[in-house]
Amino acid sequence: MTAGKMNVLQKSWTLFVIGWALILIGLLTAHFVQTSSGVSITPVQYEREDGKMMRALLYTPEEATPASKAPGILAMHGYINSREFQSGFAIEFARRGYVILTPDQSGHGYSDPPAFANGFGGPASLAYLRGLDIVDTDNIGLEGHSMGGWAVLAAAATYPDHYKSLVLEGSSTGAPFALKGTPDWPRNLGLVFSKFDEFSPLMWGTARASDAGAGDKMKAVFNTDETIIEGKVYGDIELGTARALYQPAVTHPGDHISTAAIGHAVDWFAQTLDRGTSLSSRNQIWVLKEVGTLIALIGFVVLLLGSFELLLALPQFSRLRARPTDFAYSKRDLKWWAVAVVSAIIPVATFYPFFKLSEAVLPASALLPQSVTTQVAVWAVLNAIILTLIGLLVRGAPVKTETKVGRALIIALLTVGIGYFATWLASAVFHLDFRFWIVGVKLLSITQAKIAIIYLFPFAVYFLLASRALHIGMSNLDDRPWTEYAANIAMLAGGFLIFLIVQYSTLFMTGTLITPNEPLNTIIMHQFVPLMLIIAVIGTFTYQRTGSYLPGAFINTLFVTWYIVASQAIQYPNIVG
Repeated sequence: MTAGKMNVLQKSWTLFVIGWALILIGLLTAHFVQTSSGVSITPVQYEREDGKMMRALLYTPEEATPASKAPGILAMHGYINSREFQSGFAIEFARRGYVILTPDQSGHGYSDPPAFANGFGGPASLAYLRGLDIVDTDNIGLEGHSMGGWAVLAAAATYPDHYKSLVLEGSSTGAPFALKGTPDWPRNLGLVFSKFDEFSPLMWGTARASDAGAGDKMKAVFNTDETIIEGKVYGDIELGTARALYQPAVTHPGDHISTAAIGHAVDWFAQTLDRGTSLSSRNQIWVLKEVGTLIALIGFVVLLLGSFELLLALPQFSRLRARPTDFAYSKRDLKWWAVAVVSAIIPVATFYPFFKLSEAVLPASALLPQSVTTQVAVWAVLNAIILTLIGLLVRGAPVKTETKVGRALIIALLTVGIGYFATWLASAVFHLDFRFWIVGVKLLSITQAKIAIIYLFPFAVYFLLASRALHIGMSNLDDRPWTEYAANIAMLAGGFLIFLIVQYSTLFMTGTLITPNEPLNTIIMHQFVPLMLIIAVIGTFTYQRTGSYLPGAFINTLFVTWYIVASQAIQYPNIVG
């Protein structure tokens, strides 16, 4: 190897090392936070009523032993989430001496499909928690967010004498997924329903979440004819009829990152369960765990970039290295700007319609078992076709590009493989993934890995067509490297960011969304901003070093398919393969 090649190889280690350093710093920070006060975290599994497996994390305070039993709390996440979403609640509950079980709902995370089955996994989870010899069965609380609220309500309905109090976060009693709430059921209900919860019409029958306490449905549960006063305890804790409403000024997914929402749950269990510590609900450290996993998530992206650069310096892939030489535009003229604006608007404008189209035409099946993943795939393929047609109609100068497909595919597989190995280490050593709030990179289960193979094709179509349109069709001779990053991020993520700013500004000012009938899809759209940013960075980074859109398209296909499939619910009980 020549001195010049050796120098290139040495320089190529920089991002690779920085990525691993960020991952290690982030994971250690998160680990020490979630195991503070001597709490241990253990993966567990148990059968549900249909004989299939539920999988969960068990948080055990060091003082909980068979000789000194501790109160227990079952904490369940919502739809298209996973057990990691409950970590903020679990950390704070465990610090106060409670044994915490955080399952993946049926058909979510690592629990067996299908979703919506067997009380969402709630009854089996409560039975498992009560069966632990370190749990005081006279002091068990239930907490669930959104659909997780319906899961713990299913547990409460199945085992009405096996819990002492319950917290619903952004959830409700009643149809279509839970029993009707009454002044006597569920027992000792703490209701945390945020002022800007997007699901208010579905949950409590009021257009604005801030008015939920004035609605007839909630009044019936609280046994009052008057508007419910926030923070006031109605009924009697000793009789099991206590009720209290708390309304922090956040949104439905905002409950997960709200010290107020988590604090209200802590306070309610402090009032209704015995033997927890007297630690103030204002004393919260879970935020540092979120910071840690965010640092690790950033490190994960840097590791992908560093891995690609390091592999590119090897003799086996050095032929891929090249600089772009042809450009579609010599400068950003009116035509470039027009195409850029249209390219940013169309994916947002088609988001709700294409999701609805997919829902109507392609329901969950053995071939396409994840409804939301199918919706994203349909949206992606149709948008790729639209963007390609725009490129054919409004062309810049012809551009030559490298087409070493085999090497591009192999380097993409190795790059994503290194990222997957890092994710495995985070899970195996620390029981953590790479995440912040609603964005999380986690391992695939065996079932999810089979499903991912199915969805690879439509996402490959999207990334091959969209990457060519972005990096070839919109290439600009005048761009500096960072200008190109900014432009590509703006085209991919900018439209979603602007729309969500307008959407939530309207919600905060009026109490309702611009699209009040689309709360779920609006929340799903949140992830598109950071995900599109990551896609743009990976695609631009690889294009600048190879002069080809193929390596970035293949890396993004593999990563995004993995990311989406691992985070979505499986609605169909059996899959192809």
